[in-house]
Amino acid sequence: MIRIVVADDQAAVRGGLSMMLSAEPDVQVVGTAEDGVQAVAMAEREHPDVVVMDIRMPGIDGVEATRRITEGHAAHEPGRRGGRCSETVAVLVLTTFDHDDVLYGALKAGASGYLLKQSAPSTLVDAVRVVADGGSWIDPSVAGKVIATLRASSPVDGRGRPTLENLSPREVEVLRLMADAPTNAELAEMLFVSEATVKTHISRLLMKTGSHDRAQLVALAYRSGLVRP
Repeated sequence: MIRIVVADDQAAVRGGLSMMLSAEPDVQVVGTAEDGVQAVAMAEREHPDVVVMDIRMPGIDGVEATRRITEGHAAHEPGRRGGRCSETVAVLVLTTFDHDDVLYGALKAGASGYLLKQSAPSTLVDAVRVVADGGSWIDPSVAGKVIATLRASSPVDGRGRPTLENLSPREVEVLRLMADAPTNAELAEMLFVSEATVKTHISRLLMKTGSHDRAQLVALAYRSGLVRP
């Protein structure tokens, strides 16, 4: 069962999202929040798998709430020394805004997914399941922006492409397959390994490439030429 917290400052939106998600047999809405402060408190109290987070809310906004949730769980997770905290609580940003500052701010804060509210209900459900499984979800309409903004963040070769010289052959294979496998379960099946092994590979890739999350790793795979659109 996927445990969900819905955070939105509009009561009608919170109610509609909660009703829609609760209709799924594998989803349980364990709480709602009307602002960022409540969202952080609810995440700490209920320990959900996913927080569906609006951006524009009173008090602290969705970006800051995302940062507090992901950093808080990274700091308290036993055996962790930083890294991608959304493996514990994933934040799926659901917003009407596709502005660059909002998109980049949410991803830098640790969001595992970014989805526009005008997307179909079935897309939201799919996105919730993917991020709950440790994957990332980027709305196709803004995916190009993610790739573009990361172009200057990695070492490049003479042709201006990021290099993967610090990665082992196995890590390169994992990075290549990530573009076609949105969840850890699918990636584990493709690699014929356990999900725990997949998480280990991803953690090493994050560390070696300086990427913040899975979405940035996939963008790196495209930018380096390892995967073709």
